[in-house]
Amino acid sequence: MSVTNFIGAIWEARLLAKFHEKAISEAITTKPEKIEGNKIIFNNVSDVAVKDYKGSVAWDDLDTSKVELSMDIKKYFAFKVDDVDKVQAAGELIDPHVEEAAATLQETMDSAVLTEALLTTNVVTKASTDVAYDLIVKSNTALNKKKVPKANRFSVINSEVLEELNLDARFTKEYTILENGVIEGANVNGTQLVFSEELNAGGYAIVTLHKTAIGFGTQLEETEAMRLETSFADGVRGLAVAGTKTLRPNAVVKFVKP
Repeated sequence: MSVTNFIGAIWEARLLAKFHEKAISEAITTKPEKIEGNKIIFNNVSDVAVKDYKGSVAWDDLDTSKVELSMDIKKYFAFKVDDVDKVQAAGELIDPHVEEAAATLQETMDSAVLTEALLTTNVVTKASTDVAYDLIVKSNTALNKKKVPKANRFSVINSEVLEELNLDARFTKEYTILENGVIEGANVNGTQLVFSEELNAGGYAIVTLHKTAIGFGTQLEETEAMRLETSFADGVRGLAVAGTKTLRPNAVVKFVKP
C-alpha cells in the first residue's frame, strides 16, 4: 500500500455525487456565479425602467452589483480504510466509505440553508382553523402579492407538517419522497413540496420560497490520504466549506408553531 497513489479526485467526485443527489439545499437555492478563494459571488441585476414615450428616448445606465459572502461553514470528515489502493481499484467499493460522510454533510448544509430561510421576517398569519394545507395556500398568496414568479417555488415541510397534510382530504396520498427530499407527485396550490427533518429541528414549520431567494455554495477544499501511525490502516480526510445568504427576503415566507 502507498498513499502516494491516492487519487483525491475519485473520492471527491463520489462524495459530491452522493451529496448532490441527496441534499435539498441544492434543489431549493441559487448557485453562485463563481467562487473566488473562500468567497462565493452572486450578481444582482439593476431594474430596467419602462417609461411613457413622448417622442424621445432617455437611456438608463444599467449596473450589476455583487453580493459576496464568505464560506464560513467548515466541516471535515476523517475515516480509516484498510488499504486505499485496493478500495480505489475496486471502484464501487468507494461508495460505502463516502456514504456516511455525504449524509452528514447533507444534514449540515441543509440545516444551514433552512436556518437562513427561517431568519426572514416574512411570517404567514395563521387563523385558529388553519391547517398545513391552508398555510401553504396562504404562503403562496403572500408571494403572489409580492409578484414572486410561480415557477420554481418550493414549500419545505417536516414530519409534523406532512402528517397533518396526510390527514387532509384535499391532499394526494399518492406520492414518493425522493432522496433529495422532493415529494414527487405531491404539490399544494401549484407549489412543489420538499421534505426535510432539518427544518426547525423537527418542530412544526413551513417555509415557502422561490429558488432565487436563498444563495448557497459549497466545495471540497481538500481530500487527502495518509498512513496512520497508531493503526494498521490508511486515513482519508477532507474539508468541506460552504456559505449561504438570503438574496431576496421578499421571496420567502414562513410559519413556525411556537
